[in-house]
Formats: sequence, structure tokens, C-alpha cells
Amino acid sequence: MSGSVITVTSGKGGVGKTTTSANLAVALALAGKRVIAVDADIGLRNLDLVMGLENRILHDLVDVVEGRCELQQALVRDTRVDSLHLLAAAQTRDKADVGIQQMVTVCRTLSQMADYVIIDSPAGIEHGFQSAVAPADRVLIVTTPDVSALRDADKVIFLLERDWKHQPGLVVNRYNYKLSRTGELRDVDDILDILAVDLLGVVPEDKSIVLATDRGTPVSLNKRMWVSQAYRNIAQRVMGNNVPLMDFREPGLFEAIGRIFGR
Repeated sequence: MSGSVITVTSGKGGVGKTTTSANLAVALALAGKRVIAVDADIGLRNLDLVMGLENRILHDLVDVVEGRCELQQALVRDTRVDSLHLLAAAQTRDKADVGIQQMVTVCRTLSQMADYVIIDSPAGIEHGFQSAVAPADRVLIVTTPDVSALRDADKVIFLLERDWKHQPGLVVNRYNYKLSRTGELRDVDDILDILAVDLLGVVPEDKSIVLATDRGTPVSLNKRMWVSQAYRNIAQRVMGNNVPLMDFREPGLFEAIGRIFGR
């Protein structure tokens, strides 16, 4: 059986799409799945940095489609999780250098090698977005609760439903539980009312994500980190398991100590 191709996209840049792609890929691999993460943001690649694999890139997606290397040669294995590989984007080329059919062909081959192929799509709705969505079996939309991100996400959802016949799942990123409780920011129910799609997960705002991303160590690698539970929950839902949303209240001192010692 072939694996599932999942494209992670957004309407607005800077909402955490690449971080979500990396952590979802890691969480699925830690759950025992064979995972290949694909950076489709040609010319602006960042997935290799977020995954901490930038120093091991020898070949990229454009090298594959232009025949300079075999697909297997371009895959970089993450030594921290044996079942996880990365196919990097080209840094010095343009998004138009990989056509829609070429992307479909590459991902079709990858889906024979993995349980899940996670595509990190460029933000926006131009050619790179179309190439990233074309091979997808499923699409995840990443948004933050702010009004501009929600408006752009709504536009992408409309296009996905109209042009690509996809019913995307939603990941709400940087969710501030305290501000939502006081009514200063939209809560999850308000966001779902606006976007009207299925919720795949909510990732709370946490500075440890920024620090881990900057160091190339996705938080999903560390099960003792409170926020990593959010990505593990998303991975479980992607696999078809019904799990509740995490408790958005940060653990107190004794709970945190208990997690450190595995209690």
C-alpha cells in the first residue's frame, strides 16, 4: 500500500507552517511511522534548518527533477529518528523550476517508500502552492488566531474546496489560553465558526518552540516538554485516532517535576 501525502500550508507567512511540518513529521516518526518531509518552498527553504539537517544537504528537489541525482540520493536521514527523512528544496532556484506534474511524480514515488509524506508548502496561493497541493491526499491549514491570518486562511480554504476538492484540516498555532479566556483574543470555537473546517489540533503559544526551532531541535523530539504534547496529539489524529485537546494551562511546579521523572 502507498503512504499518505499530506500538504501543510497557510495563507499568511510567519504563522508557523514550517515548524508545524517539522514537528508533525517528527511526531509521526516517533509513533513508529516511516516519514519523509519534503520542503516545497524552492528558493526560500527553511525546513532543513528547523529540523537541524542543514549541514547534511548534498542534493535537493530540483536536482531530482532535473536528473542530476536519484531520489534516494537526495534523501537525508535524521539520525535522531531512524524512520524520518528529509528531501530539501533548492535554495538558489525558483518555484517555477518544479512543475506540478513533476511534483506529483516525485511524491507518488515517495509515497511508495513511506507511510506519510509531509510537504511543507510555500505560503500564499501562487505556483509553489499549487505544486505542493497537487499531490496531496490531505491538506492541513495552519493559522494563528489574529484577524489577518484568519482572513488569509479562509481564502486558501475556499480555493482548496473549489479548485482542488479538498476538505482541509485546521491547526491553530500560537494559541494564547489566557487571552482567549479574557476575550482579548478569539478562542477555538470562534476560529472554527469563522473557518468552518475540521480541527486537527491546537498548539499553545510557548517560547520553547521558538528556541527549539532556532537550534534545529523540534520540540516533538522531547516528550518531557509540555508543548510537545500538542504535536503528538495532531499526529495521533492524522493517524485516525481520537484524542482530546491538550490542557492549555501550563503545568505547575509539581506537575513539571513529575514529567521530568516520567510520572
